[in-house]
Amino acid sequence: MLRSNLPIFGFLLFSFFFFFFFTIVASSSTNRTQRAFHHRDRDVYSLLRFKSKADLWNKINTSSHFCQWWGVTCYGNRVVRLVIEDLFLGGQLASDSVNKLDQLRVLSLKNTSLTGPLPDLSGLVNLKSLYLDHNSFSVLSDRLIYLRLDSNRFNGTVPALNQSSLHSFNVSVNNLTGAVPVTSVLLRFGISSFLKNPNLCGEIVHKECNPRPKFFSPDTAAPPPAMVLGQIAQIRGVGLSRPNHGKHSRIAMILGFISGAFLLFISVACLIGAVKRRRDNNEKEKGKESTAVVASDAAETAEVAAAIQMEQESEMEEKVKKLQAAKSGSLVFCAGEAHVYTMDQLMTASAELLGRGTVGTTYKALLDSRLIVTVKRLDAIRLAGVGRDKFERHMESVGALGHPNLVPLRAYFQAKEERLLIYDYLPNGSLSSLVHGTKSSRATPLHWTSCLKIAEDVAQGLSYIHQAWQLVHGNLKSSNVLLGPDFEACIADYCLAALATNPPLTSNDNQEDADALAYKPPEARHKSLSYQSVKADVYSFGILLLELLTGKQPSKLPVLPLDEMMEWVRKVREEGEKKNGNWREDRDKFGMLTEVAVACSLISPEQRPTMWQVLKMLQEIKEVAVMEECELVLDSNNSESS
Repeated sequence: MLRSNLPIFGFLLFSFFFFFFFTIVASSSTNRTQRAFHHRDRDVYSLLRFKSKADLWNKINTSSHFCQWWGVTCYGNRVVRLVIEDLFLGGQLASDSVNKLDQLRVLSLKNTSLTGPLPDLSGLVNLKSLYLDHNSFSVLSDRLIYLRLDSNRFNGTVPALNQSSLHSFNVSVNNLTGAVPVTSVLLRFGISSFLKNPNLCGEIVHKECNPRPKFFSPDTAAPPPAMVLGQIAQIRGVGLSRPNHGKHSRIAMILGFISGAFLLFISVACLIGAVKRRRDNNEKEKGKESTAVVASDAAETAEVAAAIQMEQESEMEEKVKKLQAAKSGSLVFCAGEAHVYTMDQLMTASAELLGRGTVGTTYKALLDSRLIVTVKRLDAIRLAGVGRDKFERHMESVGALGHPNLVPLRAYFQAKEERLLIYDYLPNGSLSSLVHGTKSSRATPLHWTSCLKIAEDVAQGLSYIHQAWQLVHGNLKSSNVLLGPDFEACIADYCLAALATNPPLTSNDNQEDADALAYKPPEARHKSLSYQSVKADVYSFGILLLELLTGKQPSKLPVLPLDEMMEWVRKVREEGEKKNGNWREDRDKFGMLTEVAVACSLISPEQRPTMWQVLKMLQEIKEVAVMEECELVLDSNNSESS
């Protein structure tokens, strides 16, 4: 009976062990799956929190899988790269967002207009490269490996970075304070990585932190106390032992050993004395030769000291010459710009007049290197009351602005009454030429999508100036909006009106004077020349938008309530597009854009929106248009399938 039950017992035993092993494997697999889902969910939560706090204007599309978001790269459903650059996000880098992406290798948020404090990034244990330059952060972290934090608003101290793997480091154009720590890594980068931080000091930036104390001053530190015998013994590695109390039977042996050693010491001392007397006699004979050698060494030392002094004087003379050249007038490149040309090359370049504005005359300059730049020669009469230091400080602030919808300022020059600004050259002309035409080209009414795109670009640039840098344009008009290579709108002549101390000379063109006055808000037309405000820029933007929609000169735009203005815009568009059958389909879009323009050009500055709010309005209009387009596509597909 037992023998017949053995196969059954063996089968049951095998089944038990198999079930036990399978349960363990399944449990471990389930745990690994749960951990994977936990890490993935944590990455999703971190990205969503980053978007909710940083992406104020909904620039990042999150409709797809998080690994397919713009700028996100995943490996095994874990985020390893987050690269979002040259995008006006406008928010803050919140805690519990990107700093929770523990598999992140590269984080780049360059030129995204982020503000506020920089969170603790110590959780990014795998981070190798970090790019946060051209933002408005205000607190500096001390743990990062790869740092590009120039052109921000950091106001802390420089951490004692000493990571040997650090390949790039730059904290120029900030408000850092205190002594720069002297580490082997920071010494490798030198002063160029700390430029335009006036409150930094130390050996690396060649600026003394505190004046040296005078000799015999009352606050001179007292000499350190003398070391006790035990401390000296520990430093020298000598152990001090306690005296041993041996037996009386050993005393005689010890005394005999000491007396023998004493006799040996006496003998050695006599021998050394005899040798020393013979050596003294030899040294007397060589005394004259030694004196000659010492004199020769002193002469050589004096020559070396004289050579060093001459070298230092020549270096000082060179520095003085450079300083005098800067005072007499030299080309100053903005922070981070490459020195690709000199003032002599600019002076010998072939120039073409582009136009005359309210603050100066603009030229197109073709250098010998075939590089084309735009040179604005500022009006000396209008800027007569601006001193050298004030002009330089203002240009440093303007040169630090960096945004895709701003024409970048590359360098500036001043000497006596001559002041020049060097910008990039944009080949497609101005918005004024596009809307009103030129002598060689005729203007055509812009499609509503073109109006929306240009308006959004201008709003992006103005919002960046207002929100990120708390500056004011002061002279926004269609001739100061240029078109880039892809016909993107870029704002020019920004933040220059603040330097004007005298009114412009009246031109012979009454139309030009009337248009310039039309861009000014009512509160600024009868105030002092120095009146500037962000709400005045908003008013100018409203007039610019109406100019875009109608193609009319600013002085020809009426001041009407919303309903009447919408009706007037409709009539103007119908007159200009009689042959365009799509006008009725686009009427609603033009109506929404007209509402934005009227809101911006209200008489009361308190009732006007901010440029950030204006940009949100324009983006909502674009989203509505996209949704309508999608519905039309779906309807057409359904009709074809039926």
